[in-house]
Amino acid sequence: MTQGLNLFGWMVCVVYSTIPSFWLLIHPRADYWRARKDSPYRVLLPVWIVMWIAVGLFTSRWRHAVFYTTLWTWIPAVLLFLAGLWIYSQSGKRFSRAQLGGLPEVLPNHREQRLVTSGIRSRVRHPVYLAHLCQLAAWSVGTGLMVCYALTAFAMVTGAIMIRLEDAELQQRFGEEYKQYKTTVPSILPRLS
Repeated sequence: MTQGLNLFGWMVCVVYSTIPSFWLLIHPRADYWRARKDSPYRVLLPVWIVMWIAVGLFTSRWRHAVFYTTLWTWIPAVLLFLAGLWIYSQSGKRFSRAQLGGLPEVLPNHREQRLVTSGIRSRVRHPVYLAHLCQLAAWSVGTGLMVCYALTAFAMVTGAIMIRLEDAELQQRFGEEYKQYKTTVPSILPRLS
């Protein structure tokens, strides 16, 4: 059972760790993607799948190396999973599926251009990325796999770059309103009070 969980955890971390890299393809070139006639996802999704394969092949040799093996680590892992799921559920409130899928960033004249600053977004600007981080951390803590920790670190580095680029794109799109929002609400670590 542990081997199966470790294999699944590694695969999940491969996919989740590439999410910031996927968005790094979009945010710096949002105008380019909006100018295309066809949906940019026809290009972007296959590129993302290639990222999974590349990261999976690169990290596969280390997928059995562990820092520790113990069942009790699944207790905090489950708490991280639950926290991530709760954050995902809160992220979906007041946000459409189109917004969650990034369609306003890539489709020309997308009708849904609105800045949401209420709900969970009044405490953290990028709750979906926080939920992704919870999921990565859960698999890292639960499995004890070195590769999961490395993929989490990779996602944090690329995520920090991507968030800066996304913030710049959002500020360009929403102007002073987003600039003010950015100064009062933290990007990833939520304001609790």
